[in-house]
Amino acid sequence: MAVSPTGAGLESLLPERWPKRPRRLASVVVSTLVDRIVAGHFPPGTPLPPEPVLCETFDVSRTTIREAVKVLEEKGLVRARQGSGTSVTDEDDWNLLDPMVLSATVRHDDELRTLDQLVDVRQALESQMAAQAALAATDADLREIEAVLERLTAQTRTPELFVETDVAFHERVMTASGNRLGRAVVRTVHAEARTSLRYTGHPRPEDCELSNAGHAEVYRCLLARDPDGAASAMSTHILEAWRRRRPAPRSS
Repeated sequence: MAVSPTGAGLESLLPERWPKRPRRLASVVVSTLVDRIVAGHFPPGTPLPPEPVLCETFDVSRTTIREAVKVLEEKGLVRARQGSGTSVTDEDDWNLLDPMVLSATVRHDDELRTLDQLVDVRQALESQMAAQAALAATDADLREIEAVLERLTAQTRTPELFVETDVAFHERVMTASGNRLGRAVVRTVHAEARTSLRYTGHPRPEDCELSNAGHAEVYRCLLARDPDGAASAMSTHILEAWRRRRPAPRSS
C-alpha cells in the first residue's frame, strides 16, 4: 500500500478503536505499536500516523500518545523530529535487549534468524562463564550444581519438570562464574525466548536424557577445574540442544 509522508493512508494499519479504556493507556499504545512496527506494517523510514489519528484510534489524549512515542524512542524504534513528525528507525537501531522488542522480534521472525542469533549469544557467553566457573566456583557452588544435576537426572522422564530445572542448572553455573553482566544479558534474552514455543519445543524423554548428558559433562569439567573443557562442554551442550529442538521455519 502506498503511503504519503504525512501518514495519510496508514490508518488501516492500526487496530480498531478500543471498546474500553485500560488503566495504563500508554502501555497499550506502546505494545500495539511495537508489534505493528516489528511486524513490518510500518517499514523503516515510514512515518507513524499523526497524533490526531493515533488519539482517535486508541481513544486517548495527545498527552498519552506523546508519552507512548517517547517510550518507543527509548526502545530505538522511532525518531521524533520537530516539524517532520515521527518515523520508524532502521532495524539496526532497535534495542533487542528490550524485552518487548525482543519478544515481538521473535514472534514475527518466520525464518528463526533471531532465535539462531540468541542461541549464538548464549553459547558464547555461557561457555565463557562455564570456564570462569571452573576456576572460581567454591565447594558450596559445586555442591549446589551437583544437587541441581541430581534433580535433572530424576526428571528426564518428565520433560515439563526437566525444562524448568534445566534453567536452574544454567543459572547456577553462571552464578558460580561471578560474571554478573554476562549472567544479566543471558537472563534477559533467555527469559523472552522461553515464552516462544518455537524456542522451547516439545522435548521428549530421550531429548532430556541427551541434554542431561551435556549437563553432566559440564559438571565433570567444573569438578576437574578444567576451564577449557567446561567451555567446550557448555558450548556443545547449548548448540546440540538447539539443533535437536529447532523447528522448521514457517513458510512465507
